[in-house]
Amino acid sequence: MSNQFWVSNPNSPSQGSGAPLASSTSLTDISPAPQWIFPYYLYVGQRVRVTAYGRFSTTGTPTLLIGVYYGGAAGTALAATGATTTGSGAASWPWRVSYNFRVGAVGSSGTVTGEGSASIGTSLTAETGIPIPSTAANPVTINTTSLVSLTAAAQWGTSSASNTITCEDFIVELLN
Repeated sequence: MSNQFWVSNPNSPSQGSGAPLASSTSLTDISPAPQWIFPYYLYVGQRVRVTAYGRFSTTGTPTLLIGVYYGGAAGTALAATGATTTGSGAASWPWRVSYNFRVGAVGSSGTVTGEGSASIGTSLTAETGIPIPSTAANPVTINTTSLVSLTAAAQWGTSSASNTITCEDFIVELLN
């Protein structure tokens, strides 16, 4: 008997880009609305693929942290970059986060293990790749017994109205 494989994209259609983050040094959700609520029907062995991408602009060379968070920006970092120095005078340069994880255990002390990469533009046509997670250990402990949001979040190292980041799309795919 052959195996059955499938991909499910359970996202609700977003209502456009997320709210731009500027003039802040706090970790903030940048995902498009509505937030994606992670289901509590996860099972051991479940695989999930997350992709987020957008644009950023800078003045000077501020640092930028980007990641995927379980339970919102105040929740648990599944995969995040460290504070990465950006280029000076960026104008709508691209960024992207791709992260795949597998559920290792469910319950109040559930776990996920994964890896991925973040790409931060160094110009409109070039980028630097960063393996993630670079700020969280594997496996990551999560509580799978309640509904929580899965989000993209970012944090600037320097507050400036010219340091902006926008998430154009946030895609979650459940894989069997």
